[in-house]
Amino acid sequence: MLAFAAGFIVRPFGSLVFGRLGDMSGRKHTFLITIVLMGLPTFIVGLLPSYATIGMAAPIALIALRLLQGLAVGGEYGGAVTYVAEYSTPSNRGFNTSWIQTTGTGGLLLSLFVILGVRTLTGEEQFASWGWRIPFLFSIALLGVSMWIRLKLKESPEFEKMKVQGTRSKSPLRDTFGNRRNAMTVLLSLLGCTAGLGVVAYTSQFYVQFFLLQTLKVDGRIANEVLAIALVLGLPFYVFFGWLSDRIGRKPVILTGCLLAAVTYFPIYKSIAHYANPQLEHAHTMAPVTVYAPPGECSLQFNPVGTASFTRSCDSAKAALARNAVPYSTVAQPPGTVASIHIGEQVISAVDGKGLSRSQFAAQTAAFDAQVAHALASSGYPATAVPADVNRPMLVLLITILIVYLTMVYSPAAAWLVELFPPQIRYTATSLPYNIGNGWFGGFLPATAFAMVAATGDIYYGLWYPVVVASCTFVIGLVFLPETRFAAAAKISSARASTN
Repeated sequence: MLAFAAGFIVRPFGSLVFGRLGDMSGRKHTFLITIVLMGLPTFIVGLLPSYATIGMAAPIALIALRLLQGLAVGGEYGGAVTYVAEYSTPSNRGFNTSWIQTTGTGGLLLSLFVILGVRTLTGEEQFASWGWRIPFLFSIALLGVSMWIRLKLKESPEFEKMKVQGTRSKSPLRDTFGNRRNAMTVLLSLLGCTAGLGVVAYTSQFYVQFFLLQTLKVDGRIANEVLAIALVLGLPFYVFFGWLSDRIGRKPVILTGCLLAAVTYFPIYKSIAHYANPQLEHAHTMAPVTVYAPPGECSLQFNPVGTASFTRSCDSAKAALARNAVPYSTVAQPPGTVASIHIGEQVISAVDGKGLSRSQFAAQTAAFDAQVAHALASSGYPATAVPADVNRPMLVLLITILIVYLTMVYSPAAAWLVELFPPQIRYTATSLPYNIGNGWFGGFLPATAFAMVAATGDIYYGLWYPVVVASCTFVIGLVFLPETRFAAAAKISSARASTN
């Protein structure tokens, strides 16, 4: 978990480092550096010795590589979209940059196929032992192709123009954040665009996978199959909504996607649960689960880096039910009472870690988890979703709708961000709000949603996080951010007229 979170934490810092470099020395030069900094650590992960071989040096090295990747990603996006946008006109900028936006979903889709193929070729046991290294090692070939292509590219025309005219920014960070107007635009583009983009992207594409696998206990192969089909069906909508933003504007497409997501996430996710694991719904109706615990002793189990420890009895009870993806209600008890779980007529006392060593607490927690699992099974709660009961066509349809929301908010975002800022600070100013919105608001969504679910017992309660953020983005973007598509076109027309 810490290795996963590390990459997201440093993304905004990468945007500042490489954004400054890109605005001063050029777009092409900078994203040559970022692709190497991304590709080499990916390859090296496939070579890392295991913990059994080098001990703590293994996870430390992995985290260091993830930090390098996070820094690289922080600078990669701004460079790519700025480069393509500066080769485009306002009338085709949304369409052209939308192809960049397809790479997130395309990459996820490709990774699903590669992992599935390697698992099939090696078998599950060999994949777990050494086969997982193959996709990482193969990435060196992709790095070579990317380097070759980028070396063939020329610098963007707008940057070359600034270079000839001597109008490049000498201090992009100061010109971005020391200028009140530019700094306010950065803040508003975060709150009125990229924060909503981040939560919609992760809720529609990544959290739904977590929800299927961890919450609804759907077989991994089935979950990956329905997700892959939905991704393929949704992929063309990236280009469509990019094209549409060139016709009606960036703002209406993005904000409509945020609004639709905020309004429909709850019914869509409840429908996914109904069609993926109907036995879970039935068991919850027939044998409701209740946690009896003192409210003041229950923690919000937000643990994005995996280092926190929750040992009070209330935390043990709620964590056990969250791990089993069981909905529950809570009944308040007096302070000092040991928490207990009531499953129908069965009552199970939770583990209180006070006064226990780490090994003792771990042993008692394992026994407690087993007792809870047995009680749930005897009350009709399924350990996994029954494959024959999974309605795959309906899951594909519902997840495709989620992917369409993602394409609506994501496709025109690059063009909107680029057009909000002058070319002298464009790389810096575009990168930072994107990486905070996508890396922090979106990247920490799974951990945040899990903590909210564990705290309330409602498997849908974590959806309030993306719903609230997407709603705020809709309001802020609608009120405070301008439409840029037609303003950019008018500016070009004016410049041509004055030249003539």
